[in-house]
Amino acid sequence: MIYLLPILAVLLSFAFVIIIKPKSKSGVKLLLAFSGSFLLALTIFELFPEVYQDSNTKIVGVFIMLGILLQIFLEFFSKGAEHGHVHLDKNANNFPVLLLISLSIHSLLEGFPIEKHETIIYGILVHKIPIAIILSIFLVGSNIKLSRAFIFIFLFSLMTPLGTYLASNLDFLIKYESLITGLVVGVFLHISTVILFESSEGHTFNLSKLVVIVLGVVTAYFL
Repeated sequence: MIYLLPILAVLLSFAFVIIIKPKSKSGVKLLLAFSGSFLLALTIFELFPEVYQDSNTKIVGVFIMLGILLQIFLEFFSKGAEHGHVHLDKNANNFPVLLLISLSIHSLLEGFPIEKHETIIYGILVHKIPIAIILSIFLVGSNIKLSRAFIFIFLFSLMTPLGTYLASNLDFLIKYESLITGLVVGVFLHISTVILFESSEGHTFNLSKLVVIVLGVVTAYFL
């Protein structure tokens, strides 16, 4: 299930956009806010304690910072798609290769800690669904052929399970598990905090957003 669920989350989100054709993103933005707080809380509750256990804390800290910097670098190419912003030309009909590569690297890293920290998959799923919906809305509404849009979404859906598989089977990744997890923690910290501050128009907090943020933290605590 840890391999299948991330694929289904993305593909079903794409199918939802094709069938329902949502006009408003307000509900998606609330789900995005929930996903940001949920992922941040799970990272702090689940990954933080173990990543520092029996490790050189300074080195782990360096890798967490590298993860933050890596995600910032990836966003030069994805234009912020990982946190719900797709700033690409909707009139272009070229396959968005750079967007796919940057999102694939991000998703690949997401899959690394799942094998050892299974509760993290819930945070990743809740994170993936609104992102996949927003991506699908953009792709379906652009001049890209629907078949190409599906190929994009399908390849994107495979990356997180691929990361989980590699983390479980490559000796190099197993040997440096704590450092790689530190890198992923940095990616999660950047993504989740940016989502929290960018999921509403004008970067302002409102009551509904505050409620879903608190709900995300509480839900993560009781997992």
